[in-house]
Amino acid sequence: MNTPAVNSRPLPPLNPLKAFEATGRSLSVTRAADELSVTPAAVSRQIKALEDYLSVQLFRRMPTGLELTPAGERYLADIVPLFNALRESTNAIVGGSTRRQLLKIRAPATFAVRWLIPRLAGFHIAHPAIDVQLTTSPAALDFEHEDLDGGIQLGGGDWPGIGTQMLTRNELVPVVSAGFAANLQAPEQLADQVLLHSLARLDDWALWLREAGATQVNPYRGMRYETSLLAYQAALEGHGVAIAQKSLVSKELEAGLLRMPFDLVIDRQSFSYYFAWPLNKAESPALTTFRQWLGQRHDSLS
Repeated sequence: MNTPAVNSRPLPPLNPLKAFEATGRSLSVTRAADELSVTPAAVSRQIKALEDYLSVQLFRRMPTGLELTPAGERYLADIVPLFNALRESTNAIVGGSTRRQLLKIRAPATFAVRWLIPRLAGFHIAHPAIDVQLTTSPAALDFEHEDLDGGIQLGGGDWPGIGTQMLTRNELVPVVSAGFAANLQAPEQLADQVLLHSLARLDDWALWLREAGATQVNPYRGMRYETSLLAYQAALEGHGVAIAQKSLVSKELEAGLLRMPFDLVIDRQSFSYYFAWPLNKAESPALTTFRQWLGQRHDSLS
């Protein structure tokens, strides 16, 4: 018996699809170009070719950057799982008979370097069949538009549609290098010191100084760095006094590379680090395993 031919449009060319999928996930032509190892102009041409092929506009250029059109959102939601399945099938073939699981996680850079990465070696040893893909960004997690299984976010942990588990307390402490010459005995003496700030956390010094009663110290003067990671390094180099998240400098404190000149520690209880994952997607076995492992880690490095 003859099977009737399916009257369907041919599949669109793969390169424009790859350009659209990469750009749609990041909402950035530049990042898509880096991922695909081509120029931004080439990505733009491929997206234009796909839009012409579909006779549909997929992106709008806004003052704040790219934005998916409703048609683009629907199309991206449909093709991302297909690309993921293709990647997983390819990994299974290349990796041999054992089907590996890929877990995509995003975290702020400082937290990734100082808390998560030192612990990930233990996860790989315990769960060798799960590959973790870790990216960093200071932006809030956006599971609707990002291809992520979970991520680390700072806040109260009560985000709609998102499951959370707290990882570590967000305690603020001033820190200096072990060889810092100034003999700091009272918070008021900070008026004569160089304060080290992270641009992402400019109010931390103000919070600590207010709690310490050192209202005459200007909390916003001093040196400013893009991330806390850079501010902590500046403190290690003896450039001044940094306001640090205690759990992220615990290794240096224990090793004696940094010290706390004051006993006052501020616990920002409702503004802590959480692992978060979308509740509107089926939880994979890899994500369940990772969450359970995180729940046992807390502040240990095992």
